[in-house]
Amino acid sequence: MVTKVKEEMQTKQALGWAARDTSGVLSPFKFSRRATAEKDVTFKVLYCGICHSDLHMIKNEWGTSTYPLVPGHEFVGVVTEVGRKVEKFKIGDKVGVGCMVGSCHSCDNCNNDRENYCPKMIGTYGSKYYDGTPTYGGYSDIMVVDEHFVVRVPDNYPLDAGAPLLCAGITVYSPLRYYGLDKPGVHVGVAGLGGLGHMAVKFAKAMGAKVTVISTSPKKKQEAMDHLGADSFLISHDQNEMKAAMSTMDGIIDTVSAVHHLLPLISLLKSHGKLVMVGAPEKPLELPIFPLLMGRKLVSGSCIGGMKETQEMFDFAAKQNITADIEVIPMNYVNAAMERLLKADVRYRFVIDVGNTLKPDM
Repeated sequence: MVTKVKEEMQTKQALGWAARDTSGVLSPFKFSRRATAEKDVTFKVLYCGICHSDLHMIKNEWGTSTYPLVPGHEFVGVVTEVGRKVEKFKIGDKVGVGCMVGSCHSCDNCNNDRENYCPKMIGTYGSKYYDGTPTYGGYSDIMVVDEHFVVRVPDNYPLDAGAPLLCAGITVYSPLRYYGLDKPGVHVGVAGLGGLGHMAVKFAKAMGAKVTVISTSPKKKQEAMDHLGADSFLISHDQNEMKAAMSTMDGIIDTVSAVHHLLPLISLLKSHGKLVMVGAPEKPLELPIFPLLMGRKLVSGSCIGGMKETQEMFDFAAKQNITADIEVIPMNYVNAAMERLLKADVRYRFVIDVGNTLKPDM
């Protein structure tokens, strides 16, 4: 009994916003974080990006959600406490946490810096931690996490515009690197110009690639080319434009999270071209096989990146001065932001000002 009371006193009281059911409505939620263990880093959350995955999860559209659910896997802040065996971080450091907070550390993926593909990977929210307790995300005031899953935010790099890199950024950076689409002169298509898509354009251009944005919205052409630096723009339902661009691309990063046709994208690929899926539609897509056979084309998937690669991405972004285009919002605007996100009414990522607007009396 004494031990239990002592453990309860060591836990950290936290405040966040959580969904309680499939309505997806978020409201204030008090809960506990664990005490800072010997390899843990505790930090004050200052900013948290809103990912499209958060929208899926709060409504249980993937069928895996448990409630109460505190979303958020793109969050940054400042270290307030470190465990006695922490080696990489100290109090005052700027840090971030992405989509995972645990893995087995012993499988082939973990041993090769691919913790994101570990069969026992633990998600930052909506999962069960090693001790069986639920994980809660970054729509909250504090975080406690094993230092292995913490990313250092480079000095002089903005925290608010850097937060979305922890999901949107690494989700597109990793396949660009892995599939060899990171070389000067390579022609890369980016399907969808939202939170992921705009980061794909920025990273691919910084790597020296020729970039074509493929979108359903003609209104995005000027933004894509004049602001983001894309080399060309295709309207996906314009058959003449799409036909003229057939067999011109080495690879396409498909960021679209809605159900859509793949054949038009496959047709844009050169022989041996790669269509890499990083969006996550809630329903299966139809995959035409014949066009793949006739060009030895590849349709693949990619999910975030390992911790080593995520740090490399942050360092690359800082060196190239790449940040996300964001709209900063107060915590109590989050439900309205979710409604706008559903309509794609954001350029290009909502970021919650957690540090200044998450209050106990909300």
